Amino acid sequence: MAEQQNNVTAGYVKPAPSEVRGKKASIKKKKDSLVKTVFMGSIIPVLFIIIWEILCRVGVVPSNQLPAPSTIVEKIISMAQDGSLWGHVWITTYRVLVGFVIGTVAAIVLGSFVGFYKKAEQLFDPMIQAFRSIPSLAWVPLFILWMGIGETSKVTMIAVGVFFPVYLNIVSGILGVDRKLIEVGKMYGLNTLQLVKRIILPASLPSFLVGMRSGLGLGWMFVVAAELMGASQGLGFLLVFGQNMSSPETILASIILFAIIGKITDWILKLVEDRSLHWQDRLEK
Repeated sequence: MAEQQNNVTAGYVKPAPSEVRGKKASIKKKKDSLVKTVFMGSIIPVLFIIIWEILCRVGVVPSNQLPAPSTIVEKIISMAQDGSLWGHVWITTYRVLVGFVIGTVAAIVLGSFVGFYKKAEQLFDPMIQAFRSIPSLAWVPLFILWMGIGETSKVTMIAVGVFFPVYLNIVSGILGVDRKLIEVGKMYGLNTLQLVKRIILPASLPSFLVGMRSGLGLGWMFVVAAELMGASQGLGFLLVFGQNMSSPETILASIILFAIIGKITDWILKLVEDRSLHWQDRLEK
């Protein structure tokens, strides 16, 4: 009794020592898991880079076709030092993020409408599925004709790429909600808005977050096609510039930068996914 009184001071409940130890152990476990994940994920890329460097150094691979990793790193450092790199990275990242936001918002609105209403699904879904089958490069001449070669056409191109996976996952997530859960909610007197907030949204959230990650990945793919539309700056522009100048190190530097920035943005979304779905009782690997 005295110990409980000591733990309560001016309305503040002091955590029990066992709770504090449990939280510290949980934090330490998460840090160890992160370090292990980074280490394990680095093994194959590091081995690949070492083998690639050795093959280039001994002349097995011609340097005019596939330069050594050290040459590519030197090219990236050179562009960073003269300041050109940051402009290319910034404008490409800006285009992807703006297109991602626009495509995601459009997918949320239309996907929710189609997921909730059967007639909307019958009306819109066949046309959307037909549009989804159109290759990304097929949109390029049409968008140039409609919107010119400015930023609008590029961002629209990326938004189109982001829209479809997010839309599909939202519709799939809503339609995949267990009917029994909705019936239980109705038994407890929940109205339509409460059903959406307390049952449908939490149940469809995992699918939606997966769709966002897929959409972001497609956004990085579509930005290359978008920057073929008369761009004078961007990582996609660097690809074309490297091809025209017969500079494989420039092409590979651009590809590697795409991979690094794309991985960072996906990692950020993965963190959002983990925090949003902390309530899930997931399988521990």
